[in-house]
Amino acid sequence: MNTLRTVVLLSVLTIGLVSVGGMIGGQGGALFALIMAGVINMGSYWFSDKIVIKMYRGNQITSGPLFEVVAELCQHNQLPMPKVYTLPQSTPNAFATGRNPEHAVVAATEGLVHILSRDELQGVMAHEMSHVMHRDILIGSIAATIAGAITYLAHMAQWAAIFGGFGRDEEDSNPLALIALAIIAPMAAMLIQMAISRSREYEADKGGAQLCGNPRSLARALSKLENANRTAPMPRVNEATAHMFIVNPLRGGGVTALFATHPPMAERIRRLEAMTGPTE
Repeated sequence: MNTLRTVVLLSVLTIGLVSVGGMIGGQGGALFALIMAGVINMGSYWFSDKIVIKMYRGNQITSGPLFEVVAELCQHNQLPMPKVYTLPQSTPNAFATGRNPEHAVVAATEGLVHILSRDELQGVMAHEMSHVMHRDILIGSIAATIAGAITYLAHMAQWAAIFGGFGRDEEDSNPLALIALAIIAPMAAMLIQMAISRSREYEADKGGAQLCGNPRSLARALSKLENANRTAPMPRVNEATAHMFIVNPLRGGGVTALFATHPPMAERIRRLEAMTGPTE
């Protein structure tokens, strides 16, 4: 169901992109929107590992508990070995990036290794390897860039409403419709993008539990990470990358569930615990 939901939501985003482009500039606007989204998405997809790792000052490692856990998971599940990085942050968190399983990166903060037991660390890294297996980095990049393209076109609609339509006959331009489009389109695109992010987190939890063979270890790790990030959030987090982390690294700030990049933690833990049945 999570996979089907992702496909449907991506389709809606794509239709929205074409529709917004068409409303602003007719067929030319729609074509422009598609080309723009394609160019942005390709760059983001191809260089995502280098960009994000540099942003958080990651250091590649080839030994130690974190590296050993990832190597064991890959060997046991016959997966390509990703590059492993540590981030100089005390707040425990982790993410995966890279353009495909053969060019993947998994990264964890130094605080993550210190706060978790070995089986909990295995659960977290299995979650990240599940993202890699399911190509969630690509899916997230597509969703983010299409939503960004829609937002950019909405800003164009604002200028069109002020100075007159462009790319279409002037009599076809409706300033009120353009203003409404500029307000509604970015919000709708963000809602869909966040819904995709939440569905992929549920799927990564499920896949991670299967990879490590212990859903409860991942559930315990998520509980620890949620408490730690609530108490002392990671400093200097780029909002554009918040969806990549296993738990939201940003303060809640009253953001509604519809705009959340991650599902409710209580529901994630409940689903994981349900995979093993009641505790004896």
